[in-house]
Amino acid sequence: MPMSDSHAPLSFRRRGVFALAAAFALAAAALGGPAPARAQTAPKELRIGFQKSASLLVLQKASGSLEKKLQPLGVAVRWVEFPAGPQLLEGLNVGSIDLGFVGEAPPIVAQAAGANFVYVGHEPPAPQAEAIVVPKDSPIKSVAELKGKKIALNKGSNVHYLLVKALEKAGLQYSDVQPQFLAPADARAAFERGAVDAWAIWDPFLAAAELQVQARVLTDGRGVAHNFQYYLAERGYVEKHPQVLQAVFEDIEVQSRWLQANLKEAAARIAPLQGLDPAIVERSLSHYPLGVKPVSPEVAAEQQKIADSFHALKLIPKPIRIVDALPKQPLKLAGH
Repeated sequence: MPMSDSHAPLSFRRRGVFALAAAFALAAAALGGPAPARAQTAPKELRIGFQKSASLLVLQKASGSLEKKLQPLGVAVRWVEFPAGPQLLEGLNVGSIDLGFVGEAPPIVAQAAGANFVYVGHEPPAPQAEAIVVPKDSPIKSVAELKGKKIALNKGSNVHYLLVKALEKAGLQYSDVQPQFLAPADARAAFERGAVDAWAIWDPFLAAAELQVQARVLTDGRGVAHNFQYYLAERGYVEKHPQVLQAVFEDIEVQSRWLQANLKEAAARIAPLQGLDPAIVERSLSHYPLGVKPVSPEVAAEQQKIADSFHALKLIPKPIRIVDALPKQPLKLAGH
């Protein structure tokens, strides 16, 4: 049975991208401008923003591995949960967290709204972790057959870009379809009752739809969109405490290797924390090649393509340059 936003284990608030811009503006006004620079001393704690859908961070939090890693540096860890990427970016912008993990779209919206953060790393592309699906008995067999159809999606999300590029590849324009902007829980309800013809969605919602209602994949991101996931940090924290963030990424590498070698056990550990069936979590995890890498010029260029596309679609109010949100000195990540 579909769950309401208030009861879904991975719920998302219904907030548009321009509402997010307004929230940043209000926060900046309330604070009287950017937060003051931190003292040039070792921090007492690292505040990490996470979502329950971020399986690796959930595993890291549950195991306590990061606390042990940072103990020699005298740094405590505080975990701050957010329902979705846009809210996490708000927290980063107003100074309530130091580090966060989100998908491709929220940083673009946040940068256009003036948020002060930098990209400090990314996970490998996960094109199979997002897809456009149709009901199992739908007559629609290809993306080209979506012309004139209603498609549910979360506005300004990674799958918004997936939809645009998939239509383009099929010889259609974005204006050829009828987007229905719905949060995942509402989108699934609409999908199940036949109120929409297709649904653009990401994991673990994708895995749940495939396993629970036998949704059929028209296309995933392979050959269409990379679907990177990014680690973002407050600019001042990166400049003053790079050794703390490097320790974080060293631990992430260790946890990534363990997870990939012990997928079923990892799913069993993560499932109760996410409120999902272990089989759904395991399927979702199999779509993500975990690890962390520095943001290369090539990856930044891919993110710029999304930013340009979002501006053309009027999903952000002004053009942005991704290079403006890269650190002056990239972190030296483990193995890179």
